Amino acid sequence: MPTAKTPRAPTLDQIQVFLAVVDAGSFVGAARQLSRATSVISYAIANLESQLELELFDRRATRKPQLTDAGRAVLADLRKVSIGVGDLLAKAQGLLAGLEAQVVLVVDVMFPTPWLVEVLQDFQQTFPTVALRLNVEALGAVAQQVQDGIADIGISGAVEVSLPQLERHTFAGTRLVPVAAPAHPLSRHEGELTQALARNYEQLVLTDRSRLTEGKDYGVVAVRTLRVTDLNAKYALLLAGVGWGSMPEHMVRGDIAEGRLKALKSSEWDHAIYRFQTLCRSDVPPGPAARWVLKRLQEKEWAT
Repeated sequence: MPTAKTPRAPTLDQIQVFLAVVDAGSFVGAARQLSRATSVISYAIANLESQLELELFDRRATRKPQLTDAGRAVLADLRKVSIGVGDLLAKAQGLLAGLEAQVVLVVDVMFPTPWLVEVLQDFQQTFPTVALRLNVEALGAVAQQVQDGIADIGISGAVEVSLPQLERHTFAGTRLVPVAAPAHPLSRHEGELTQALARNYEQLVLTDRSRLTEGKDYGVVAVRTLRVTDLNAKYALLLAGVGWGSMPEHMVRGDIAEGRLKALKSSEWDHAIYRFQTLCRSDVPPGPAARWVLKRLQEKEWAT
């Protein structure tokens, strides 16, 4: 009865040589690529095949080695191991240089998505070994996460919270537009629209559950309000004609243009801007990657 074969773990060097032969198309090309003698390449491949108990290259059919079925079957796995080790070494090098293993960013729900995407894409290209975790919150909940150490840095609206240990830097803003569905009474009103008139109709108000802004109102003028903790829920209710409320212009620009929502024109609201600020704790200085995010936000000219 034949003895069952038991493959053994290959070395990283054997894997590197195998991939070099595949990529170069020959043992000679791999030798040139790795600055080694061709005999050394052949010896490494023979040892790898012995370790795995598999014939990986067919050396008989052609002058150039061709992958066997077994070679093709293990190629993706061996390449994955090589990439994983490369990522590990790059991350270790980053940690030795002082880079964080992870950056946690908390962002105000009002922050324009195109801006956020641009920052995240640039971050991934600049710090490929640093994991980035993103939290999205509203109002004082952003500052709360930075204060509590849940997030390393934050992008908050300019809400008034008493936290002297937080460093702040105002850097941009987005215009707020009061809107309502076309069938809403305020949308059908002719003439100057005032806050006194809007006060008589239910207003949709974004709120949050943090203790920092508990009991505080921002931009509330109506006697009756419907408070929601999710901006997308507020948006859906506005489209459905449930109340009126202010939204970031970039979110409703298309709806206004296509008639799904109507901008409520008023000289009292024309210049309402929701300002953004970066946040970090002064007693816990951010690392290099987090500092890059703060600088990137503060120095770019943002335009919606």
